[in-house]
Amino acid sequence: MIAIYPGSFDPITLGHLDLIQRGCRLFERVIVAVLRNPNKTPLFSVQQRLEQIRLSTQHLPNVEVDSFDGLTVNYAQMRHAQVLLRGLRAVSDFEVELQMAHTNKTLSTQIETVFLATSNEYSFLSSSVVREIARFGGSIDHLVPPHIALDIYQCYNNHNSPTLNPISTEAIPPLKNMSVEREA
Repeated sequence: MIAIYPGSFDPITLGHLDLIQRGCRLFERVIVAVLRNPNKTPLFSVQQRLEQIRLSTQHLPNVEVDSFDGLTVNYAQMRHAQVLLRGLRAVSDFEVELQMAHTNKTLSTQIETVFLATSNEYSFLSSSVVREIARFGGSIDHLVPPHIALDIYQCYNNHNSPTLNPISTEAIPPLKNMSVEREA
């Protein structure tokens, strides 16, 4: 059975990867499908996201990475998939995802939506949270794979990398007696 895991993945997070790995145990093949959405201004191009995902999932032999535009159901039919894989973080996700699943069912009765509850350690995590933290110079190393963290730090001008620009909350000690000569 083939499952499609659709999303923008801008960037892919450890939460996404957890869901992909778990989906790989349930389905013969998982196609991670990057949606080309012309209404959004992404941090990374579709091509960059595809490469980031391929690198992040190279250890999973039953993962394929692709991109699409248009309706997810149409893409799933074209790829002969029977399942749309979706993650749920919170009750608010459930309401949106359930509505989308019902809508997709009206478009194709052959496609089922399977929801997986996000692992507890990733229940707060989203691509937008990662981008926001990085934009303000916070560390995202615990939220995305290392190669993606580097890509994101580069997008926000290397100097925002916490490893290059650590934020310190320690008090700065006063200067020692420095003699300053004054011109007479």
